[in-house]
Amino acid sequence: MFRIDVSAESNSTPPASNDRVAIELLRQLVAGQQQQNKLLENLIQQTAAANNQRASELQQWKNANPELATACRRAAETLSRVQTEFLGTLTEEVADSEDHLIEGEYMLNEFVDRFGPRLAHLNGVLQVLAQLGTTDAPSKA
Repeated sequence: MFRIDVSAESNSTPPASNDRVAIELLRQLVAGQQQQNKLLENLIQQTAAANNQRASELQQWKNANPELATACRRAAETLSRVQTEFLGTLTEEVADSEDHLIEGEYMLNEFVDRFGPRLAHLNGVLQVLAQLGTTDAPSKA
């Protein structure tokens, strides 16, 4: 009725054909990597251009408002000290309440509610003041 031949074939694909397939696949991989590299270079150029534009605008603002830039720098220095003290208080609170924070969700929520928003807002204000108060000229890359 039906017959299935399970013996090894004598005329299998020659190794040279397998080598050609491997070489073609490697060429395609190289071409894909080259395309990725070009795209990454374009992305880097666009990012650098945007960063240079922001830095230039910031420097123009600082040049137009030198007294305010100096006041921002002083305020940033003061807030940096405040932040250091605040972080000290926060870490003491964590050390003192370690067991309660680990075991109880209520205590963790209270801790986050107490320190989280203040820390986030302080960091945001400090970053803005520090950026506006820097005296460096924009770097050209």
